[in-house]
Amino acid sequence: MKQARVAQWAEVGGPEAALVHRCAAGEEAACADLVAEHQRMVVQLAMNLLGDRDEALDLSQEVFLRVFRTIHRFRGQSSLRTWIYRIAVNQARNRHRFWRRRHRADQVSLDQHIAAHGEFLSARDSTPDRVFAQKELAARLQHALDSLPFDQRTAIVLREIDGLSYEEIAFSLGVALGTVKSRLTRARRTLRRDLREAGV
Repeated sequence: MKQARVAQWAEVGGPEAALVHRCAAGEEAACADLVAEHQRMVVQLAMNLLGDRDEALDLSQEVFLRVFRTIHRFRGQSSLRTWIYRIAVNQARNRHRFWRRRHRADQVSLDQHIAAHGEFLSARDSTPDRVFAQKELAARLQHALDSLPFDQRTAIVLREIDGLSYEEIAFSLGVALGTVKSRLTRARRTLRRDLREAGV
């Protein structure tokens, strides 16, 4: 199977390489800079994968602890951002497996979804009927996404929400390009079917 091409260390920008070396040396200011640059991305990814803001915040702390414990082994096999995505996906997968063992429901309530993502409307469009319709649509979309198997949900989130390339997704998930494409195809087919059945 064809493997994803990943960037070489020499291709990673000078400032990024310098930041990695400073973090590996334990420089607190560099670690704070890395968190400031990537935390929002990690929290949003965790929110999309887990559907719970508190869990997403907890997970982001675990991700950065893992980043700083292992950054001395980072050799530019991808961009720093993609490497952090890979750690975040692995941590989210582990937490999702724990939830399944505990039989925890993984659906987010409509109120939680709106609190996390907002109303998706400008003030001039926020008539009561339009607000209700948008809430209904957001809830159906979230329910359809949450119903996907974790690996398919992760692929669709990384591609359609976070905008990663197929190669970046393959590295983040630790799979071949063909596997990424297969998961995306199945996820899109399931989402279309579920949304059609829900009348969207």
